[in-house]
Amino acid sequence: MIIVKTYKAPTFNKSEILRYAGVKSDFFKKLKKEDKFLDTKQETVESQFSTKTNTIFDSSIRIDKISDKKVSKQIEEDNGSLDSIISLMESCIEEVRNKLTYKVCYETFSISACGEYLDLEFTKTTSKDLRKNLKDCESVILFSATIGMEIDRLIARYSRISPVKALLFQAIGAERIESLCDMFNKDIKEQVALCGMTIRPRFSAGYGDLPLEMQREIFQTLDCARKIGVSLNESLLMSPSKSVTAFIGVVKQEVLEHGEQISKEKFGCCICDKKNCMYRFVWG
Repeated sequence: MIIVKTYKAPTFNKSEILRYAGVKSDFFKKLKKEDKFLDTKQETVESQFSTKTNTIFDSSIRIDKISDKKVSKQIEEDNGSLDSIISLMESCIEEVRNKLTYKVCYETFSISACGEYLDLEFTKTTSKDLRKNLKDCESVILFSATIGMEIDRLIARYSRISPVKALLFQAIGAERIESLCDMFNKDIKEQVALCGMTIRPRFSAGYGDLPLEMQREIFQTLDCARKIGVSLNESLLMSPSKSVTAFIGVVKQEVLEHGEQISKEKFGCCICDKKNCMYRFVWG
């Protein structure tokens, strides 16, 4: 059964937006000191659950390269003071605030090992990294999340007239989709905790040795294009671009209590062997 969630916007994390935009870490110290990294418009995080079955609100991920050094340098130098940078970022936030949608769909599958294969019901894989991530898990949640097309339209528009604003909208989009995924993770963790379970860090196609080509099977399984208008092209890039697909392993809490604890930091670049990936620069 596929479950659908629509969220209200999570609070904007301004320090994360600037980090995604490539602003140097010493700027964050100034932001924190002056309390300018806080969103003054705190929004209540609420989720609305759909009771419909056989319905998918879905999407997939690609965080575009947002750390263009020249534009980042322009943000820090050409824009002048810290106040002007914050002002420009806040104007971008206000422009996009009411134009984004926050949708997630997911389905739960059982896991079984078949020799060198890991059977996830909808597909089989020989990925050692995914097997390691799902160690001791009894089931796995396949989910997708998206913030919609409007951020892509703004990026395309400002790439012609204001490269700095285009970069900031890229960064805002990256922060938004990550915040949505984190919110969904928190929801799932709270739900499974009622059954004495917990979750492992999310893991996406393209991490480690898990081939990006699995996106085709994910899209077919969740019917992304028909249900929510998220398409996958021949190069395996998704539209809207600020979308995600990922796995979340569900494991008994007592298993982790008697074994290795998974810290929040052990995801993404920390569990990937691709040392020359351009996105590793973004995460630092």
